[in-house]
Amino acid sequence: MSDSVPSAVTTIHGVLVEVIGVGVLLSGRSGIGKSECALDLVLRGHRFVADDVIHVDKLGPATLVGRGDDLTGHYMEIRGLGIINVRDLFGATATTRMKKMELVIRIEEWDPSREYDRLGLDVGTVEILGVRLPSLLLPISPGRNLATIVEVAVRNHLLKQLGVDSAREFVERQARRAGGSDSP
Repeated sequence: MSDSVPSAVTTIHGVLVEVIGVGVLLSGRSGIGKSECALDLVLRGHRFVADDVIHVDKLGPATLVGRGDDLTGHYMEIRGLGIINVRDLFGATATTRMKKMELVIRIEEWDPSREYDRLGLDVGTVEILGVRLPSLLLPISPGRNLATIVEVAVRNHLLKQLGVDSAREFVERQARRAGGSDSP
């Protein structure tokens, strides 16, 4: 990846992690819990790429690679704890210098007056440097385990890439049942 010359470059705010091999950008307002989620994912065996400042290189028409800033490297800010070095704390395998970005997970505080997708049929996208990436909106509230939800979202994303769409299968099954046929 590093041998390619980027056709475009930008810098975005967020946290970039590798979850089950998938480059995931966690986005949301400052203080929402992105870094804490990334730390929890590292504790589960996933890899940390960058916190706060993500440099994005466009390599080809549909490939975005994210990397951290040279100054911040493998450092992460955890409010109340301070600055930590993920590589020093968890070892070299807990980090990677860059990662192809494949999924954006937008985190926001739960708003009880807002309607959220409950079935998983709404496929959102986020455009970065002219490349559209699949995007999910995760509303958070006390008691929700964000790292678990992110990990499951990535697993579901991988299943969809293989042609398995659980939400669509569920809706189709419900439609068959309403129509009088309940065969799988």
